[in-house]
Amino acid sequence: MKKTKVSFDVEKLEYSVELSRALAHPLRMKILEFIDRKGAINVNKIYNSLNLEQSITSQHLRILRKAEVVSADRQGKMVVYQINYPIVERAVSAVNNFLGR
Repeated sequence: MKKTKVSFDVEKLEYSVELSRALAHPLRMKILEFIDRKGAINVNKIYNSLNLEQSITSQHLRILRKAEVVSADRQGKMVVYQINYPIVERAVSAVNNFLGR
């Protein structure tokens, strides 16, 4: 059996792990689906509409922001969240590619 040299770009690998972690949680997916339906929305509407605690919603949004899945823009006193569709599309493409679909 032929050995294959294994090497990874550590930064890309770490980001891939962070992105996968962000997308692999059912509640974060529910939040993303809600933002997708609404376009741009503030955190108050997210947690009130989904019947979540504010602190839990903020924790999940922080993980999504860190993975660059959502962007957060301050508009006065409110922070408005939007999906970063190019990142989500790249993640979907990478998973489909990995699975041979």
